[in-house]
Amino acid sequence: MDAFDLFRKLGSGAKFDLKRFGKDAQRFKVVKSQSKDSSNQPAVISFFGKETQEDTSQESRLSEDDGEEEEEGSDEEQASGKRKWTEPVKTARKKKKGAKIKTEDAEPEKSEGEGIQWMSSQEKVKDPKKESKDTPSLKRLKQLHQEKVNRIRHQNRINVHGTDIPDPISTFEELQKEYDLDPRIVQNIKAAGFQTPTPIQMQAIPLMMLKREILASAPTGSGKTMAFCLPLLAHLRQPLNKGFRALIISPTRELATQTHRELLKLSDGVGFRVHMINKGVEAVKKYGPKTAKKFGMMVTHTQNLCSAFNPSKVVEWLVVDESDKLFEEGKTGFREQLATIFLACTSPKIRRVLFSATFATDVEQWCKLNLDNLVCVNIGPRNSAAETVEQQLLFVGSENGKLLAMRNLIKQGFLPPVLVFVQSIDRARELFHELVYEGINVDVIHADRTQQQRDNVVSSFRSGKIWVLICTALMARGIDFKGINLVINYDFPTTAVEYIHRIGRTGRAGHKGKAITFFTEDDKPLLRSIANVIKKAGCPVPDYMIGLKKIKSKLKRQLATKPLRRSTIRTTPRILFEKKPGKRKRRKRKATAKEANAKGDASEVISNS
Repeated sequence: MDAFDLFRKLGSGAKFDLKRFGKDAQRFKVVKSQSKDSSNQPAVISFFGKETQEDTSQESRLSEDDGEEEEEGSDEEQASGKRKWTEPVKTARKKKKGAKIKTEDAEPEKSEGEGIQWMSSQEKVKDPKKESKDTPSLKRLKQLHQEKVNRIRHQNRINVHGTDIPDPISTFEELQKEYDLDPRIVQNIKAAGFQTPTPIQMQAIPLMMLKREILASAPTGSGKTMAFCLPLLAHLRQPLNKGFRALIISPTRELATQTHRELLKLSDGVGFRVHMINKGVEAVKKYGPKTAKKFGMMVTHTQNLCSAFNPSKVVEWLVVDESDKLFEEGKTGFREQLATIFLACTSPKIRRVLFSATFATDVEQWCKLNLDNLVCVNIGPRNSAAETVEQQLLFVGSENGKLLAMRNLIKQGFLPPVLVFVQSIDRARELFHELVYEGINVDVIHADRTQQQRDNVVSSFRSGKIWVLICTALMARGIDFKGINLVINYDFPTTAVEYIHRIGRTGRAGHKGKAITFFTEDDKPLLRSIANVIKKAGCPVPDYMIGLKKIKSKLKRQLATKPLRRSTIRTTPRILFEKKPGKRKRRKRKATAKEANAKGDASEVISNS
């Protein structure tokens, strides 16, 4: 017996790794010896103690294979052949019951998952390895997806803080596919001229679609109104006779009117009902509990809402626009009225959403304490001006220099429409009387004018009949005038937040704009904060302004509540503004004549006595 035969007999039933030890297999002629002497190969003892014979047809195929992969495949076939049960040698075995045969046939299949494995179970042994190789690929896919999401957020300067944050959307069609938005609303979006979502819309809309409570801050003109209007229309679907299920609160009536107009555009053809309250008394009659009308959404100013609003358990969404203004205390703020509204909405399903162009720390602290699973969304740096606005600081010396600079701008020529901001109603009237004779279409809007007058002024300004509109802080919040080319801060703003909102009336929706701010020697304490805002936006600022000393917080609060006293805006003599100066002179003459007569009578009486 030579060495090859001895190796063949000793290695009978064992699996030879042809792929790893191919050269050794050729040396000991493992394949050829099995193909030649297949008839003399002894029976193989199986794992279960049964004698088996190898399939000669499979061994003959082994000799025909040339490559290593084919040899390995034939070896697996050979192994599978050894697993098969052959006919028992003794005839007595055939007479066993069928149930026992079935159990014996099932035993080899069970042995594949046991600790000792036969050769044909090699594939199942490799399955966990394949799964282990696949799992890193799934992790890699998730990692690549997260990197893509982070890249999109970085490109659009989206900063999000919270848990379970959905991915931002890239197109409005994704809302229809992923969140089942009405196709008619998507058509209305396209008809309104919106092609792609803005950064605040990319992140805020998916969050509200998942009914999350958010605090969102984005620059002026970035599309915040649509960011909260679309999810409301998607959730409420259609009006029901249950009362108002969504409330949108604004600090001014002009902003509420603008929001109402945008909602009507988006809900066109959907059958949704959007109401707006102008007067509290009328609201009680129209939308009170006794009426049978179907409601959907209500847009209002806080003062009107507080006078007509009753405790409601059906309000599902409460949206606060310009939240930092509504949270202010004192005469200029609406904190007490807002607290009344929050306490009145007692539905367990209510979701509260706050939007603003500027960020206030007290608002964030309140939201973290009172809102459920809050998510904060910021676009760009906090309290920053829009980068589409070209900002300029112009030193005019004194108050008289402001009017001269204003007239120089008019003489040099400007492209209307133009907004001019002043700090008080009296100064708005005074500037209007000065500019009305400059040959330009100018008008004024402030809180002392009637609501009908304010509506007429706004409509005329939108239509182009008015070129220059003089206004107070009333128009600085949220009002969207299309195509404002220039904003002039005639009076220096008292805070950086007010400055951001003022110049935010221009450079909206990606368009370019310009803002000019007049300042005098008296405005030096407030100059540093405004210069920092301008520098953050990328506009040039003199170095000495950044190096000015910070003012104390107490003085800063005083200037914010009580602006500086400024001289009247007047170039004509004061005597011309006095009513009927002739009568005053005649009265003085008569008074002096009476005094003289009285003295004369007294002297006569003394002389007679």
